[in-house]
Amino acid sequence: MAIGNVTPDSFYAGSRLADETQITAWARQALSDGADLLDIGGCSTRPNAPLATAEEEWQRVEPALDILRREVPEAQLSLDTFRPEIARRALQQFGPMTINDVSGGCEQMYALIREWQVPYVFTCCQTGVNETLTRQLRDIHELILDPGFGFLGGVAQDYERLRQLDEFRQYGRPILVGLSRKSMIYRPLGLTPETSLIPTQALHLYALEHGATILRVHDVKEAAQTVTLYERLTNYQ
Repeated sequence: MAIGNVTPDSFYAGSRLADETQITAWARQALSDGADLLDIGGCSTRPNAPLATAEEEWQRVEPALDILRREVPEAQLSLDTFRPEIARRALQQFGPMTINDVSGGCEQMYALIREWQVPYVFTCCQTGVNETLTRQLRDIHELILDPGFGFLGGVAQDYERLRQLDEFRQYGRPILVGLSRKSMIYRPLGLTPETSLIPTQALHLYALEHGATILRVHDVKEAAQTVTLYERLTNYQ
């Protein structure tokens, strides 16, 4: 899953897409490098970021989705939003796509996903995951679990969750890991998001070994190379 942000304040500047030319180039390059999904977001969720209004978010993602549907019609799209009203407008205007919800969702979002029968990324950063999965999400067929790296309270909590990644296999659902260039990588090493490419791949490999089935990444080519070597390592005869 390739990360594209039509926001001016995403934590990694390399993911920011300002206009049609950049959006189109990013999408084509990501697909060429091996992306299976293009994930577009219009509201930054980095710590302490000012929250865009719903209308600001829509004004950002609507033209981006239009460009992607027009320029790369073969691409599978994902919308990074926690707002049911934004997800509904996108589905109505642009058709089925994955909804990637970092908030853990709400009844309105769950109802929308059931109505449209689209893939839904459920971020497991709150307590009561077992209850939520069994009671509220049991009838969502295409449910993807995100362990919530970056939304757990800090670096120590992120590493504790990473050590527990195997436990998510019990739910029998795809596991999406989004740790690309995040603070859990660059802070312990004294780096920045811009200089965190190589250590990101180290944790990607660990995540694949412990159950990750989807990597949400800024650097598609390098992540695809990591996946290729992991598959070479594990699929021997």
